[in-house]
Amino acid sequence: MRIGVPKESAPDERRVALIPESAAKLVKAGAQVVVAPSAGTEAGFLDAAYTSAGAEVAGDPAAPFQSDIVVKVRPPTPSEVALLRPGTLLISLLGSAVSEELLKSLSERRVTAMALERVPRITRAQSMDVLSSQSTVSGYKAVLLGAASLDRFLPMLTTAAGSITPSKVFVIGAGVAGLQAIATARRLGGVVSAFDVRQAAKEQVLSLGATFVGGDLVSATAEDKGGYAKSQGEAERERTLAAIAAHIPSQDLVITTALIPGKPAPRLITAEMIRSMKPGSVIVDLAAEAGGNSELTRPGETVRANGVTIIGVTNLASTVPLHASQMFSKNVLTLLQHLIKDNAFAVNLEDEITKAMVVTHNGTTP
Repeated sequence: MRIGVPKESAPDERRVALIPESAAKLVKAGAQVVVAPSAGTEAGFLDAAYTSAGAEVAGDPAAPFQSDIVVKVRPPTPSEVALLRPGTLLISLLGSAVSEELLKSLSERRVTAMALERVPRITRAQSMDVLSSQSTVSGYKAVLLGAASLDRFLPMLTTAAGSITPSKVFVIGAGVAGLQAIATARRLGGVVSAFDVRQAAKEQVLSLGATFVGGDLVSATAEDKGGYAKSQGEAERERTLAAIAAHIPSQDLVITTALIPGKPAPRLITAEMIRSMKPGSVIVDLAAEAGGNSELTRPGETVRANGVTIIGVTNLASTVPLHASQMFSKNVLTLLQHLIKDNAFAVNLEDEITKAMVVTHNGTTP
C-alpha cells in the first residue's frame, strides 16, 4: 500500500501532513510512504530525515498523488484533484461545509475523501482531532502576536524607573484556542479574563486562574452534542453584547476565538465597542477566516480604527510549522492506524468515525 505526502501548494502554508517519525511507523507496519521533494522543509523536516525514516522522496512533485492514500493539510487545488486516481483515499482539511465545487470534482474523480475537520468529538477519536491540535497552536501564537503589537508590556515589572502595571487580556470564546490563549497570557504575566456561554467552559476558565465575565449568561443548553456553542437567539445575543461592551473598554489585548461550525463567525465586537477601547489596544481575531468576531476585522489584514489595532489573522497555526506539523501528523497517523488493517485500507461507512468524516465515496456524497 502506497501513502503519498505532497508538498502543500498554498503560498501561506508551511506545515506538512506527515513528519518523518510518523512515516517511519507506517513503513514499519508495511506501507510504502512517498514524499514530495521539500515537502517538510519549511517545517524543519528535511528530505534526508524522510529517507532515514524509510520513506521514498520522489523526484517528481506529482508522484505522491499517484498513491492509494494521499494525506494533505490544505484542500487540493483543481490541478491536484486531476492527479488523483479513481479509488484513491484523500485525507485532508477540506472545508466541506462550503466547498461544494471541490466535493463535486472529487466525486467525479471517484475519490473517497475524508474531511479532517469532521472528526467526531468522541473519546476514541480525540487523538485524531486536528481542529483541537491546531487550535492549540493558534491560541498560543495569538497571544504572542497580540503582545508584540501592544504599545506596552504584558507583565507587571518593577524597575528602577518605576513600576509597570500588567496589561489586561480578555479572551472571548473558551474552546481549545481560547483556553490555550488564557494559559499563555497568564504565563506571560497578563491579568486575564474570559467570556463564554457554556457551563463547562466557565469551569475551565476558572481552573486556569482567569476571571469569568458574564457568569449569569452561562447556560447548560448553550452547547451542542459536539461541545460547540450553539447560535444564540436575539435576546441572548443582546445580553451577550451588553456584557462584552461593559467589559471591553478597560482591556488592552482582546483575543476572539468564537466559531460555530458551518456558519459565519458570530459578531461579538461592534464598531461602537472598538470606539470605546483605549488607544493602543489590540484585537487578535482568530475567527477572521469565518468572517470575524469583530465588525471591523478584515481577513488576512491588520487595520487600525480609533487607535485600536485589529489583526485579522488567518492560518495562524502555519506560523509555528514544526510543532503544528508534529501534532497534525500524530492526528493523521492515528486515523491511518484506525483505517488500515493488514496493510490495506477499508472505508467502512458503518464505523462511527469513518461515517462522520467521509464526504465523497464511489462517486457520491454520503
